[in-house]
Amino acid sequence: MNRVQVLRSCLRNARVVFSRADYCSLAVSSSSSSCVSPPQLHSVLTSTTVFDYQDNCLDSRNQSTVNLVAAKARVGSSPDEILLSLAHEQVCDNIEVSNDLVDKLLLRFKDDWKSALGVFRWAGLRPGYKHRPEAYDMMVDILGKMKQMDQMRELLEEMNRNHLVTLNTVGKAMRRFSGAGKWEDAVRMFDELGTFGLEKNTESMNLLLDTLCKEGKVEQARAIFLEVKSHILPNAHTFNIFIHGWCKANLVDEAHWTLQEMKGHAFRPCVISYSTIILFYCRQHNFSKVYELLDEMEAQGCPPNVVTYTTIIVFLAKSQNTEEALQLTQRMKSAGCKPDTPFFNSLIYILGRAGRFQEAVDVFEKEMPNAGVSRDTSTYNSMIAMLCHHGHVSKALSLLREMETSAPFKLDGQTFYPLLKSCLRTGDMNLLSQLLDDMVKKHQLSLDRSAYALLIHGLCRANKCERAYHLFEEMISKDIVPKYQTCHMLLEEVKLKSMYDTAEKIEDFMKKL
Repeated sequence: MNRVQVLRSCLRNARVVFSRADYCSLAVSSSSSSCVSPPQLHSVLTSTTVFDYQDNCLDSRNQSTVNLVAAKARVGSSPDEILLSLAHEQVCDNIEVSNDLVDKLLLRFKDDWKSALGVFRWAGLRPGYKHRPEAYDMMVDILGKMKQMDQMRELLEEMNRNHLVTLNTVGKAMRRFSGAGKWEDAVRMFDELGTFGLEKNTESMNLLLDTLCKEGKVEQARAIFLEVKSHILPNAHTFNIFIHGWCKANLVDEAHWTLQEMKGHAFRPCVISYSTIILFYCRQHNFSKVYELLDEMEAQGCPPNVVTYTTIIVFLAKSQNTEEALQLTQRMKSAGCKPDTPFFNSLIYILGRAGRFQEAVDVFEKEMPNAGVSRDTSTYNSMIAMLCHHGHVSKALSLLREMETSAPFKLDGQTFYPLLKSCLRTGDMNLLSQLLDDMVKKHQLSLDRSAYALLIHGLCRANKCERAYHLFEEMISKDIVPKYQTCHMLLEEVKLKSMYDTAEKIEDFMKKL
């Protein structure tokens, strides 16, 4: 009996149950073993129906590579130092850089531009690898988000030399310029589209108008539109952009006027047009106007959709009109409007907020499956938040593990924040450390300013000032500027602990805010 037959016999007779880690180790080690070749190993394992974990093993190895590179990219260093550090690491020389690896690393460092740029430059120099346009776009977005405009401009110039700039790139850059208060640069980018090999047309015009309107520059957007409309024709989306812009600027009369202008250009106002104005009135808690518009939509043969209804229901609940909100769900169903996942997510949130815990659970466990509506990350996030609020942390953790083992779900910060709050409230520092480790290493979630503030405030209240200050230092090293309230609370707590050197460092930092 040869060794393959021995292994098959052992597996058949011993009925051993391997863990996933065991399978991964077996699969990885077998590739270099002289005992069982990979094809033979595959035959043995599939014939005994022991496992089908090949993809999971690859994922595990890829994740280990991500963690390895991330650990070598020293937080707080300059991009050039990080590049040199990675280039001189012998262990990094053996890493095969792929699109997937770069995407995961950029996701890991989306709030740490220095590490992101250092890793990006290192990967770009690796033999056999060339950045895709999508990787460049991610890097542009990270730099813009962190207000590193000079670095972003340099990267755009590099992309342009290599003919990698797309309308998607331009859109990201425009939004980040506007978000940094440099809306003139966004306009200049539109004016210079030809230098990127792109065309000034309705799509690119709408991109600029939308960027300006979302940053509260609707009047500037209107002036540009009047200037170019003679040679760039608008479409229905153009007018919907302006309706949103006027509502954002609290100029609802202009939004109504835009509805009429839209009709003058032979475009019929759609659900989006009306729903945008309904959202404005919801924010003003002017529900009489909301119901007027609902009636007008139906009269115009433009019935509200599930998004319209969900918006109104959420704002009614926020205004403490929970019963009225639930009544509107019945009007929606009577109108033949089918619920979707966001609708049910909102309903779970509303019921949980109203203390109707079991009804919310019934929606999650019964109504959604019965309606054939799938759950998404937000569904689980709402349930986890509600369970944590009511003290059912173990059930919340069970849902977290369920998400981790279900392919469609991508966990985000909102998945973890309620659990982190619960740990801080109960003083369970071991679970807190485990969750933070999972966030960063398993799910590539970097901590943002809100997460750091949550942790620092919670640790201070839990009398863990040293750990809070460590996070404070880490936050600053990543160029994430804490709020004044966070600094002030930490300062007061370290003073109470007689940590005078630490207090002096915090005071010095606060002077620079």
